[in-house]
Amino acid sequence: MSAEPTPVDPPQLYRSPAFAQGMIIPAGPVLVVGGQNGVDAEGALLDGLQAQTEQALRNLLAVLAEAGCGPEHVARLTIHLAPGIDPTEAYGATRTVWGDHRTAVTVLTVAPARPGALVEIDALASVPA
Repeated sequence: MSAEPTPVDPPQLYRSPAFAQGMIIPAGPVLVVGGQNGVDAEGALLDGLQAQTEQALRNLLAVLAEAGCGPEHVARLTIHLAPGIDPTEAYGATRTVWGDHRTAVTVLTVAPARPGALVEIDALASVPA
C-alpha cells in the first residue's frame, strides 16, 4: 500500500487543480506539523506576505524531510492568515514552493500570535513505512 494520501473528489463538487475536497490517509504513522511562520534559521521574520509564505513552506518542507516525508505525503494544510490579508499573493507563493501537490486545504483568518506574522501553515502527513 502506498504511503501517499489519496484525494477524494466527489463528482458533484468542484474539482480544483490546487486542492482536494478530502484525503484518505493510509494506516500507519502520521506526522502532525505545528504551525510554521515565515522565519529564517535565526528566527528572523521575513518581510511581506510572499516572502513569509514561501519561507513558512520551506520550513514545513524541512520538517517533512526530517520525518522522511515530502509534500506528496501531506493530507491537509491549514493556512492561517492575519486579518485583512488578501490570500491571492499567498496562493502564488504556495505554488512556487509547494508545486502541484494537491491536498485538502483550509484557509482561516486569525490574529497572529507573533507580532508581524502574516501567515502560519500547519500540516498533517502520512509517514512512509
